[in-house]
Amino acid sequence: MDLEFLLENWEVKLVAITLIVAAWIDGKELRVPNWITFPMAFSGLAWHAYSGGMGEWSEGGFCGSLAGMGMGLLCLLPIYAVGGMGAGDVKLMAGMGAWLASANQTWEAFCVSVFVGAFMGIYMMWKRGNFADNYANFHVIINEWLTIRSPRELSANAAERKPTMHLLPYGIPICIGSIGYFIYEGMLIG
Repeated sequence: MDLEFLLENWEVKLVAITLIVAAWIDGKELRVPNWITFPMAFSGLAWHAYSGGMGEWSEGGFCGSLAGMGMGLLCLLPIYAVGGMGAGDVKLMAGMGAWLASANQTWEAFCVSVFVGAFMGIYMMWKRGNFADNYANFHVIINEWLTIRSPRELSANAAERKPTMHLLPYGIPICIGSIGYFIYEGMLIG
């Protein structure tokens, strides 16, 4: 492996390595720690401010990094606000967006991650043999989202359910989906 290959698109390779470490920890501990997420986000902003100046909001530079980070937050923050996911997953997407410096690429990586997460969730239900219980719980949650307008009440209901639920460490779908997206787009190899 030559140095040129390692340095080409090094930012995306750094993100991929960080996602792998975060997914591994999330799989073991069901959390993505702040010592990964905060440095990831702040270093992405700092690097793009240094390397690209203020830049445009569309891509590159500090503004592009801020837009990517904002998109990462927007993708998962509503689900977190109602108790549907951990804050570490939200911060992980934000950090990835800060390094990609593109709201569009962050959104596309998120969309692929959603499909990976859905597949993993269905597989986990099938493997545990509790599809009917989870399906009933899904209906309760959807009904709450459609009828309850208070995010605090939704979050409180989710907190009550949490001890009885099987949790999906969402850092894993973020990792698999994002790296799959990077490979498909030629961001890691080309």
